[in-house]
Amino acid sequence: MVTKTHTKCILSPSPLFFLLTGFLLLFNGESRAPFACDPNNRVTKDLPFCRVNLPIRARVRDLLGRLTLQEKVRLLVNNAAAVPRLGIQGYEWWSEALHGVSDVGPGTKFLPTFLGATQFPQVITTASTFNDTLWEEIGQVVSNEARAMYNGGKAGLTFWSPNVNIFRDPRWGRGQETPGEDPALAARYAVRYVKGLQGNVGDRLKVAACCKHYTAYDLDNWNGVDRFHFNAKVSKQDLEDTYNVPFKACVLEGKVASVMCSYNQVNGKPTCADPNLLKNTIRGDWRLNGYIVSDCDSVGVMYTSQHYTATPEDAAAQSIKAGLDLDCGPHLAVYTEGAIKQGKLKEVDVDGALANTLAVQMRLGMFDGPRQPYANLKISDVCLGSSNQLALEAARQGIVLLDNRGHGPPLSTARHRTVAVIGPNSDVTVTMIGNYAGIACGYTTPLQGIARYVKTIHQAGCSDVSCRGNQLIGPAEVAARHADATVLVMGLDQSIEAEARDRTNILLPGHQQELISRVAKASRGPCVLVIMSGGPVDITFAKRDPRITTIIWAGYPGQSGGTAIADILFGTTNPGGRLPMTWYPQEYLAKVPMTNMGMRANPAHNYPGRTYRFYKGPVVYPFGHGLSYTTFRHSIVKAPKGCP
Repeated sequence: MVTKTHTKCILSPSPLFFLLTGFLLLFNGESRAPFACDPNNRVTKDLPFCRVNLPIRARVRDLLGRLTLQEKVRLLVNNAAAVPRLGIQGYEWWSEALHGVSDVGPGTKFLPTFLGATQFPQVITTASTFNDTLWEEIGQVVSNEARAMYNGGKAGLTFWSPNVNIFRDPRWGRGQETPGEDPALAARYAVRYVKGLQGNVGDRLKVAACCKHYTAYDLDNWNGVDRFHFNAKVSKQDLEDTYNVPFKACVLEGKVASVMCSYNQVNGKPTCADPNLLKNTIRGDWRLNGYIVSDCDSVGVMYTSQHYTATPEDAAAQSIKAGLDLDCGPHLAVYTEGAIKQGKLKEVDVDGALANTLAVQMRLGMFDGPRQPYANLKISDVCLGSSNQLALEAARQGIVLLDNRGHGPPLSTARHRTVAVIGPNSDVTVTMIGNYAGIACGYTTPLQGIARYVKTIHQAGCSDVSCRGNQLIGPAEVAARHADATVLVMGLDQSIEAEARDRTNILLPGHQQELISRVAKASRGPCVLVIMSGGPVDITFAKRDPRITTIIWAGYPGQSGGTAIADILFGTTNPGGRLPMTWYPQEYLAKVPMTNMGMRANPAHNYPGRTYRFYKGPVVYPFGHGLSYTTFRHSIVKAPKGCP
């Protein structure tokens, strides 16, 4: 899915924001007209598809019988056209809510009505909590805010989240969006987040979630190979016990309302045109109660880029017959009617696809006229104090203490009254919320968080995370010499790792290592290294540097990340996060091309395997690693008879 570039509204996290939000509710809120079945419409108010007391299947069947073929094909795409004669408005299916309501998709707009929404830590950070109750609570908050924005006319109800692909390769730019490398963890995350989003009250939906990108998708743009042309060669075993595990759980346990197929091919077939993957597996074996959507322009890509079909009509026909219901992109609206006229597709096939999408809209209440479920949710339910507190708690739980040479928190307000805060990520805002994000309710940067405890001296050390020059390192060294302690906030951002941007190495960019080493040497007191990133980084040099007393991974900690980092540094919060992915040494990459999808080691080909499940070589930090300020002792209280 191609994201758009947009500006962010940077707000101070002050009470004024929340007062203004409430003010907008009273004096500037928008109310949404019924999507369909307006009781004031004499033509449609008594039609069977508008009768809420009828079974949804009967309502869908009635509506399909009233639509012309031309109207039907225009409903097969994300920007579905209105059907004025039946009182149905146009609808944009594409909205995003990966870790908060996002304005990446065209279905959601914030300003001027909504100034922001709660932006939780990026998924990889939230996954490191290993707290499935938290994941569902986050989903509940996100869906509350999503419904409020829908009621205010600024969002849809179909959110194409979460991303539950396996973080197989440390270079993948979108690994940050996922719950990590373990299929069981990713599956559990998928189930709980989806339940939080959808509500799952009977067959009704609060919002419709979507598990993506099915399947074996974890390469965007590496070494001349991009996701539009990549053929993922995957064994049946790896597909069954790794790549498909989260999607299966999403459908069977999470009861997700949608699954998105991916750009890539799997074993020579585009996923969005493979009946075995779609019709036989998702809808057949797993019994999806919902719709299957393509990643954006995937149907067109299989004709224009992959040259999988001879004509655009073939691409439309093969996708729909394989089990695709909705095209994110224009292809099906343009070529489906032609495919039918050419005898490559039947209208009944189109009816089958629309039956799935229309049923989801009816489960959401979109055909219930003004009697909308969750109509009580409004702008005052967005950016609640409790929601912002949950975002802070998620960040606190997700931050991982990687190394600590002391026996407790590295900083003390009594001993460290002045702290040098250094690094390109030391005073960032938008960086903390990662990608697929929206406008945050407000931000607390690491510098601001630390300044709430002690006096600070700030130096960036680099102009940005690429750190192409070392001209600013000198002033950073001076700051470290004049402070009681030093905190370096380093790492990556979306200019280094992102959608369509895989890394070529897993080292810190540019002169960051030089900055860290020189500042650590100059520091008068303890030196703490905080890494902000989605993917793993080889920081072996820092582990071996005795002048660096503590190393912390903050991931992308969300809108309240600075507060959470400071709370951990000063011991207000005891760290408890655990890495959801392996941190490999740089040398590992030479043995594993991103294009090799094999999970298991193959010694005959010098292939070491992937993830903690199959790779047994040296690591910087292992999956599940994370320290605490508490000292734990483990002992067997009672053992079975016969055990030593």
